[in-house]
Amino acid sequence: MDYKETLNLPKTDFPMRANLTSKEPQILKLWEDMDLYRYVRKMREGKPKFVLHDGPPYSNGHIHIGTALNKILKDIVMKYKTMRGFDTPYVPGWDTHGLPIELKVTSQLEDPKSVSPMELRKKCEEYALHFVDVQREEFKRLGVRGDWENPYLTLAPQYEANVLTIIKKLVEDGAVYREEKPIYWCPHCKTALAEAEVEYHDHTSPSIYVKFQVKDEEKTYILIWTTTPWTLPANTGIAVHPDETYVKVDVNGEKWILAEKLLDDVLRRTEVKNAQILERFKGTALENLTALHPFMERESKVILADFVDMETGTGCVHIAPGHGEEDYLYGFKKYGLPILSPVDDAGVFTEDAGKYAGLFVEDANPKIIEDLKNSDYLLAEEEITHSYPHCWRCKKPIIFRATPQWFISVDANDLRARVLREIDKVEWYPHWGMNRIRSMVEERPDWCISRQRYWGTPLPALYCEQCGNAVLDVKVIDRAIEIIREEGSNAWYSRPVEDFLPEGFTCPHCGGNHFRKETDTLDVWIDSGSSFETVLAQDPDQSYPCDMYLEGSDQHRGWFQSSIFLSVAAHDVAPYKSVLTHGFVKDEKGRAMSKSLGNVVHPEEVIKKYGADILRLWVASTDYHDDVRLSMNILAQHVETYRKIRNTIRFLLGNLHDFDPITDSVDISSLQEIDRWALIRLNRLITDVTEAFDNYEFYKVYYLVNKFCSNDMSAFYLDVIKDRLYAEGRNSVKRRAAQTVMYKVLIALNRMLAPILSFTMEEVYSYLPESARRYKTVQVEEWPEPDPDVEDEELERRWDLILDLRSDVLKALEEARNQKIIGHSLDARVLLQIKNDSVAKAVEKIKPEELADIFIVSQVVMNSKFDGPEHFHGDTALVRVERAVGEKCQRCWKISEDVGKNDKWPATCPRCAAVLDGER
Repeated sequence: MDYKETLNLPKTDFPMRANLTSKEPQILKLWEDMDLYRYVRKMREGKPKFVLHDGPPYSNGHIHIGTALNKILKDIVMKYKTMRGFDTPYVPGWDTHGLPIELKVTSQLEDPKSVSPMELRKKCEEYALHFVDVQREEFKRLGVRGDWENPYLTLAPQYEANVLTIIKKLVEDGAVYREEKPIYWCPHCKTALAEAEVEYHDHTSPSIYVKFQVKDEEKTYILIWTTTPWTLPANTGIAVHPDETYVKVDVNGEKWILAEKLLDDVLRRTEVKNAQILERFKGTALENLTALHPFMERESKVILADFVDMETGTGCVHIAPGHGEEDYLYGFKKYGLPILSPVDDAGVFTEDAGKYAGLFVEDANPKIIEDLKNSDYLLAEEEITHSYPHCWRCKKPIIFRATPQWFISVDANDLRARVLREIDKVEWYPHWGMNRIRSMVEERPDWCISRQRYWGTPLPALYCEQCGNAVLDVKVIDRAIEIIREEGSNAWYSRPVEDFLPEGFTCPHCGGNHFRKETDTLDVWIDSGSSFETVLAQDPDQSYPCDMYLEGSDQHRGWFQSSIFLSVAAHDVAPYKSVLTHGFVKDEKGRAMSKSLGNVVHPEEVIKKYGADILRLWVASTDYHDDVRLSMNILAQHVETYRKIRNTIRFLLGNLHDFDPITDSVDISSLQEIDRWALIRLNRLITDVTEAFDNYEFYKVYYLVNKFCSNDMSAFYLDVIKDRLYAEGRNSVKRRAAQTVMYKVLIALNRMLAPILSFTMEEVYSYLPESARRYKTVQVEEWPEPDPDVEDEELERRWDLILDLRSDVLKALEEARNQKIIGHSLDARVLLQIKNDSVAKAVEKIKPEELADIFIVSQVVMNSKFDGPEHFHGDTALVRVERAVGEKCQRCWKISEDVGKNDKWPATCPRCAAVLDGER
């Protein structure tokens, strides 16, 4: 007889191989057919809301691994909150204006100069909307749930109008002004940049020491140091620190003035051997001293400034108010020095730069240095590599350049202080995010909000044709809001200026009534930073402030900051209650991903090879508060983890094929101790995983579930109960007890992993008994809760000791295999001499045959005297392994002296014979 046919072997159609690349599209179709987002919302109708507001990615290309990380993290949060009983509206958005799109479109034009602003804007809109569609499908392929058919777009007329309502409020508060002062300027993109659009990279610059002759003092010079020789044509001053000590030294008949702390360094760099200090004095003694520019026909005035440091240089700082923030504040604002900026939009010197006219600023550096050398004003020349600002878009070095721009004063109406107060009320994940954004807000300059581009929300200002003054009037803004809300921002460019003028409107400066429109657009950070108004404040389906913003850590300088400034300005409240940040994706060596290194991992590439769930599992595994690492090798490791989880679930499903949780579940009192231990471990898992989700520490979820599946289940409990599952009677209490535990484990794993492995857990859900599938999707099932009825601290402590004993026994079995005493562990008879009183007490309630099941051996003899040496001297016991006594049961493979005593089933043990007779 083939006894295998009498065993309760696993049966399931749930495939061992995931085939995610083909299975996931089928599940996407399932979600589409059920209209997943609206179905989930309907199932949570009336429940408390949890609102995560989506920071809008740029619609200027395919998604990259960073945007995939971001969207998956958001999706995990929202799916978890749904399963905790919250209604979770999620409206994705796109940032559709701005420089990246305009530059891309312009680069595709044969003759950009022949294209009108309206034509360019239409092409930009087409480009932006195309990539909204592309990215929408890419995000959906990642399994991200959202209201994809109704996203918010910054180019939508309603959205643009709402942006201008916030500008109007700032104008009413007196916070918006126009002024000529130095700002970040990209000469390659030919536009102003906000602080959030500036990146810092290493850059090599010339480092020169230059003499400025003191007026009316023969052979007396003030020494300056600069790494931007091209700004010297705009020099109008020299700054010294008021409280530092300066010296006048004699060097070969010349008198040099510089800071005493830097004297030795300067002498070394200029290769001067002998110098005699003639005088010492504080920096204040130099105030208003006049020096002569080394190559321009003008004077340079000495001013006092406490930003002058004694770390590098000479302690005397060259001041060009047209090319530096501090130069402007101290030179122009405090001392009234002239603002000179002889540089055009392309970074090329104008005629005002004299002989350097027509040169790009960096190309002028060597010529300026050569002229200084020839005129004997250059003391030393080196090269220095330092952190230097670069354009976020073109990645090229930028300049400071004085141009007339529009600004928001961050201190008007006490705005900065109000923002700082709101920052303190927000919950920051990780906590250091609060200090980071606070320091940025405390130190930030006024916000340059104008851009010299066409693709953006128009800045609704006018210029009087009679006096030339700029006019930013609330009534004009109101008219612009009204028109743009109906027609979109193209109306600003297509309609005549008269359409935006209130009746009888005149220039407040001269009374003139002829105007032209401002051509500048608003900074895109105004666009995206205003998203709370359209998406949250004006939508009753959302909540304002919302529960969470979740973006990369670079957004402390970007979207988090622009949003809180505008929200506080408009409504005196932060737009978010909590902020969660993640790091950047690096390669497996910790290097930034780049095409040149060939280390870029594309989401599409991962999905085609492994499936989206593997990418989602990787996201969950990362401690994303810092930068995270990714490569195909790393993903391959997560494939192995995924297989372990899948195999555990497949084993559970296979052994529950004949289990109806309604009719077959057994009471706790009928469970064996090992079953109760497994449920206690499940309780711990649920508690710990829930806490990890609550703290947004998904990597702990990954670790906890992996450990539970591998250690508690596969390596122990599920291995131990195989005999019960396969060999006991189909409806026996012992087997149903094990199945009851397995069912609880399966349901808990299915629900706890649904936010992460969304595709796989939806597939698993379809294989559950009908009574366990109350909804169309696992995503609206309730989150598992620990069962207080199974808690038993004394049992848990005892089983910790039993597991210690089992560990010693397994080591002894391995040694016995090595010595060829046994093959399979069921060949073994284990003799134990318990050494530890606590362990002895722990096992005293357990029968030897139950211990044999725990060790997966045929026989256990307690407190035995050994005829030979032990095979393992463990911490808990002396263990000896012998071959089991008796014959092997042909049904369960256990060895017993009672095999063959049943005439009807002669090749079986008494237990199996009883099962075959229907007695168990």
